Amino acid sequence: MQTVISGDNIHTDLSPIGDSPYFNVTYVVHNQPPKVFHGHPYNMTYPDEQRLMNYILKGYEKSVRPVRNASTAVKIKMGLTMTQIFDMDEKNQVLVTNVWLDQEWMDEFLRWPPTEFNNITTLRIPCDKIWLPDIVLYNNAAEYTDGLMSANAMVKPNGEVFWPVPAKLQSSCKVDVTYFPFDEQRCKLKFGSWTYDGFQVDILNRTSEVDLDNYVINGEWELLSITIHRNVVYYQCCPEPFPDVTFYIHIRRRTLYYMYNVVFPCIMMSALTLLVFCLPPDSGEKIALGITVLLAFSVFMLAVAENLPETSEFVPLISVYLTIVMSLTSISVIMTVLVLNLHHRGPNRQEIPLWMRRIVLGKLRQFFCINNSSSSLVTTNETKFLRSMSLKMTLDNIAQELQNEMQMENGMADTIVTDNQGTSIHSPRDVRFNSLQTENLKRSRTKSNRGHSYSCINDEILQSLRSVIDKHEREDHDYEIIQDWRRVAQVVDRILFWVFFFGTLISTIIVLVICPTFR
Repeated sequence: MQTVISGDNIHTDLSPIGDSPYFNVTYVVHNQPPKVFHGHPYNMTYPDEQRLMNYILKGYEKSVRPVRNASTAVKIKMGLTMTQIFDMDEKNQVLVTNVWLDQEWMDEFLRWPPTEFNNITTLRIPCDKIWLPDIVLYNNAAEYTDGLMSANAMVKPNGEVFWPVPAKLQSSCKVDVTYFPFDEQRCKLKFGSWTYDGFQVDILNRTSEVDLDNYVINGEWELLSITIHRNVVYYQCCPEPFPDVTFYIHIRRRTLYYMYNVVFPCIMMSALTLLVFCLPPDSGEKIALGITVLLAFSVFMLAVAENLPETSEFVPLISVYLTIVMSLTSISVIMTVLVLNLHHRGPNRQEIPLWMRRIVLGKLRQFFCINNSSSSLVTTNETKFLRSMSLKMTLDNIAQELQNEMQMENGMADTIVTDNQGTSIHSPRDVRFNSLQTENLKRSRTKSNRGHSYSCINDEILQSLRSVIDKHEREDHDYEIIQDWRRVAQVVDRILFWVFFFGTLISTIIVLVICPTFR
């Protein structure tokens, strides 16, 4: 081939030199004598990198391993630069990370003498033009075609290829939520060749540590450590080894958010359960408060369950705590029904047993520092006692007065009758006197009849007064029975308060403090 350039006119004449692939190039510029360059076609006056690119990619086959001897294994050095923990999906058990995958190997077909190409020591080649190892993430949770960037590969004159690939990886990770929200997770990124065995492609560690210089701190997860391990696995299907490089990521959840939004509200609602035993039974809100707290715990449990994986392998600590407190709240509602039953136990019920009076109203009442009676109860009892005594004294006085009056009237009538029977008639004077006595006798009999009627009325009055007093005595007795059962309910309420207080306190310390600390 021959090319002629003269001024603005360019003439091309291609003529091979014999059977060789070389050709002659002739330039005629501004009517100067033409110059002919003999040699390799890449010796043309192109840019150095372009000439070098044409030189090393001449006849290059990217589907063939870059070794001249087929028994030679390509050694891939694998490294990782962690830039960010993007997300940890506990429900789907997926860890999302932003990393730079550093891969390094030797390509025997990508070599050149630097002196012939203006001392070029590094050439950047698009990754789709050269052979690339088929390194994949074994525990990938996304599409295998996603997340990788088509970055250029950096090649050195000795054939050393360095390919740093920024990638967003979604790896499957077995999430252990036993100590949620105080949990730590250990995930891994397992890289290996998909089609080559260890005799063809051998994977090694590029560095002993993971580069964290460009790491961005995550607000939910704290990165504790990343370790690298090279593993060689033999499968039953094949006798060849299959090496891989695994990066183990150890992260811990930051608990401040969950302390303020989950743990502290649970503890405060647990305290509300104790208030059920502080409300007076007459308020009618004891059971309503217990049911409200129980419903609040149910809502919290649903909120926690939405963020946890649907598995029966692990039970979160927060769920255990909520279950314990919900159980205590349910038992508190049942105990509240018992307390209300004792408090409203009326006079139709039997009196409290002697053993209950001695134990509950005696020892336990003193142990829990409950007063024997309140001031209002003392005032009421004193008033009832004084009223009863006053009625009894009034009844006794009335009965005594009526009895004295009846005795006086009966005495006068008996005297008149006796005198009349012991006197005989001898003269008219005596006759007149006897007639007067007869009239007095009639009057006395009339008064006696009236006194008899008065006596009947007085008996009715006394009977009515006695019935009134008996009624008040029965009311006082019934009132004492009611008050005794209310005192029993008060003592039982106080006992249940302390039992649930220590039960809630101990469960909170064990589940939320001791278990996460000494796991």
